[in-house]
Amino acid sequence: MENIFDIKTEHDFLAASLKTFRYQYDSVEVYRKFVDYLNINPEEVDSLDKIPFLPIEMFKNHQILDKNISTDLFFQSSGTTQMNLSKHFIADENIYQESIYKSFDQFIGKPEDFIFLGLLPSYLEKQNSSLIYMVDYLMKKSDKPENGYFLYNHEDLYKLLNELKDKKVILFGVSFALLDFLDFCNSNSQTLQFSNTLTVIETGGMKGRKEEMTKDELLVILQEGFKTSKIYSEYSMTELLSQAYSLGQNEYQCPNWMRVFMRNVEDPFSYEKEGKTGAINIIDLANVHSCSFIATQDLGKIVGDKFQVLGRIDHSDIRGCSLLVS
Repeated sequence: MENIFDIKTEHDFLAASLKTFRYQYDSVEVYRKFVDYLNINPEEVDSLDKIPFLPIEMFKNHQILDKNISTDLFFQSSGTTQMNLSKHFIADENIYQESIYKSFDQFIGKPEDFIFLGLLPSYLEKQNSSLIYMVDYLMKKSDKPENGYFLYNHEDLYKLLNELKDKKVILFGVSFALLDFLDFCNSNSQTLQFSNTLTVIETGGMKGRKEEMTKDELLVILQEGFKTSKIYSEYSMTELLSQAYSLGQNEYQCPNWMRVFMRNVEDPFSYEKEGKTGAINIIDLANVHSCSFIATQDLGKIVGDKFQVLGRIDHSDIRGCSLLVS
């Protein structure tokens, strides 16, 4: 399992997934109880579609953790104080860091080549955010003096972006904050004059601050406002240690140690064909010491070797990492 980042083929992925399944059945009590409750014999699980996916809500009420591990480090989902928030306990920071680095490198480039800016007010204002940890780590690897975060100081961000014109800049931003920033620019008749050296990576989330819109509508607004075609998206969540990236078309790609499937909304043990909307199941082999097989509350569909995120299942809790409803 320590070689998950070396996975190259589907055969490699299947072998690693089955090995991880058996390890977590033995070592993660909550997952073992879940599998037993379904009357599934782990010895008969010999393909990906036979692996049971743990409902993501279990992270709200249970500690999903390898019995061989003791740790005080955890990430916590965003939300209101009235919500019962998910906690993901992290046994090995090095696995998360390697996942961050190699996913970013696979889809965007070496972190060392970029300046990183963060417009993530709702996450900076809370503790134990996996997103802030990720951006912090990328900033550390970049080691550029211009790296930094912005809350609501839009004028400072505007000035810095223009000072960094023609440099390779990554701006991570929660959706509502990016739109607020463009509103600031428009209200002050300020236009960004960037070439294609700026890449904006939106992380989803309106938080009730903005009117909901489709992902395609959001991408058009951001492309026009920031004057760049490089409006990317990152898909992950508190309960995962890996990230999928969309490079501009609302079509996400998984790193080699992660896979996405679409389950039938009414029958969680059957799967939808390519192009049909379903609920997203994720295999994240970086979750070796928690649970690698997660049934989310997000809706999506498979498109070739990529996937789209279309919104959320009705009545599920609002999550900071959830993307826009289409």
